[in-house]
Amino acid sequence: MRFLVLLLGLLLPGLAAAAVDCGQILNMVSLNIPEDIIVQTMRDSGTKFTADDVKCLTDGGAPEKVLAQARSMSGAAAAAPAKSGAAGAAGAAAATRAQPSAFESSETLGGASFTPGAAEETGAEEVEPTEGSPAEVELAVEEFRGGRYQTCSSALHDMLIDGRYPDQQSKIEYYLAKCLQGLNMVHSAQHYYLEVVRKGPSNPFFKFALGQMVTIAKQTGNDYELTRVVAKIPPESFPRPSRNDLFYLMGRQLYDRDELSQASDYFGQVSQKSDLYMQAQYYQGVINQERGKLRSAVLAFREVYMATPSTEADAQQVKRIEDMKDLSVLNIARIYYGLQRFENAYSYYQQVERDSTYWPESLFERAWVSFTMNDLNETLGLLLTVDSPYFSDTEFVPEVTILRALTWFYLCEFTDVERTLLEFDAAHTPMKNEMEAFVKKYGAEKELWDQAYDTYFTNDHKDSALTPAVFSRILRNRDLAMLVDHLELMDQEAVLINAQKAQWKDTVGQTLLKQIEEDRIRYKKKAGDGLVKEMKSLVGMLDDLLLQSEVLRFEVVDAQRADYEFKAKGVVVEAGEERKIDFAVDPRMIYWPFNGEFWRDELGYYRYTEHGSCN
Repeated sequence: MRFLVLLLGLLLPGLAAAAVDCGQILNMVSLNIPEDIIVQTMRDSGTKFTADDVKCLTDGGAPEKVLAQARSMSGAAAAAPAKSGAAGAAGAAAATRAQPSAFESSETLGGASFTPGAAEETGAEEVEPTEGSPAEVELAVEEFRGGRYQTCSSALHDMLIDGRYPDQQSKIEYYLAKCLQGLNMVHSAQHYYLEVVRKGPSNPFFKFALGQMVTIAKQTGNDYELTRVVAKIPPESFPRPSRNDLFYLMGRQLYDRDELSQASDYFGQVSQKSDLYMQAQYYQGVINQERGKLRSAVLAFREVYMATPSTEADAQQVKRIEDMKDLSVLNIARIYYGLQRFENAYSYYQQVERDSTYWPESLFERAWVSFTMNDLNETLGLLLTVDSPYFSDTEFVPEVTILRALTWFYLCEFTDVERTLLEFDAAHTPMKNEMEAFVKKYGAEKELWDQAYDTYFTNDHKDSALTPAVFSRILRNRDLAMLVDHLELMDQEAVLINAQKAQWKDTVGQTLLKQIEEDRIRYKKKAGDGLVKEMKSLVGMLDDLLLQSEVLRFEVVDAQRADYEFKAKGVVVEAGEERKIDFAVDPRMIYWPFNGEFWRDELGYYRYTEHGSCN
């Protein structure tokens, strides 16, 4: 039973686990618990091990793998909370950091060619430069101002290709981008804005081009190109209208690199009047939570939770804020769970609305609270909702099955435990094997990452063991999702280019299509890299869960053996009268037996009536 209590802490990703000391670890070793589970338990606990702890473990004969983990956690920060990842939210549902990939670090676009320098002064932020240019350039700019975007883009494109006015290159690129933006070719426009931004803050068009890149990033939901250059730009050179966006982007980038103090500084500079303020506050809450400043974390999360979207906010902004509010409630609940204030945690989990993206996640974590509070029938009922057909295509939560099996174990329903775990192994072993083979094939092969992307996002994979719910979970990685969406935008833009008049399509259009194809490969490689990392993470998770399944089956065998020995002693337990189920409920509710059918209005209200078979 002591093992199962430890297993409880291991199975609940994202909720704070209790610290473990030398004695508890050596106890696990003495119980022959697999080293991987001991190491995972240590890692999830966030314990700060001291030199004395390491010595104690060494003297106690702890395995080298356990000792290595203790050494690595010497003085380490407490385990990070789970960060649920919907697009536009805090990122993926894991607590790992997104480090720059080998692909990204070797990329020169927006990197080596970037020109540092001081920004232009004298009102450059408010008024675009109007200094004299050759008549041909000025005529093309007038065509843009008149809304004749094909004419102006064709003229500016020809000047650029011919190298006609080298000293006017920035102006030509800037207005060519604006013309393409007018034609709704935002990816191509972004390319030319980036060419201007690369020239550095001293360029008179720098701030205008950077501001337009921010606009396009918000329009498309893709800030990949901005992320590649923003860290190279001194904050004082940020365009005034876009500073909040760039402060927020810098904060997110630093947070992903685990530079929490600097990230907090940037998030703190986001104005309260900005539509990104609540997102910045959410990150402040997460950072405080990771630093162990729980009171400050709760205050930040509560501010987000109490926020009201501006009347001027569009539907996308409203949805983003609502997601942040729900994530804030989840994190407050997790904090209370970590403090073992289970009633408070339960109350906060209940505040996540049924129509929320995170409602299934809140139900699963609330099931853990019910389990901890020994309300096993509610645990099973909540898990039934999460596992219902309503979420089969959107929610991949294999941890549900392990918690269900663990609950049956505590009810001494060993047949149900074995059946549940066998079904789990049969469903998830093929998934793990497929993803493991995928990671092995593409993980270290940078030149094949575009093919890795095509494997699942372009090519037919009808024979795959991976369900739509698996990809729904994978695409909660915000960075990967935005790349996938932007690749679709490139396809749409290529169609739009090919639909233009022949004269334009055969000149400007061909240049743009060539650039799109180059960018497509780059985006696919980046997305393929992200896909490999997500699958590697899922393989690790399924490895842990399958190992837990195996160990739990051993526990079942041991429990059954003890039961047989008890009965073999000839002890007779007289059966009392049949226990009756009390169907009394709140007068506002009606009890109705579950017959295998799921109805939307019943979700979240299921409750089992198991008494269990424990003697």
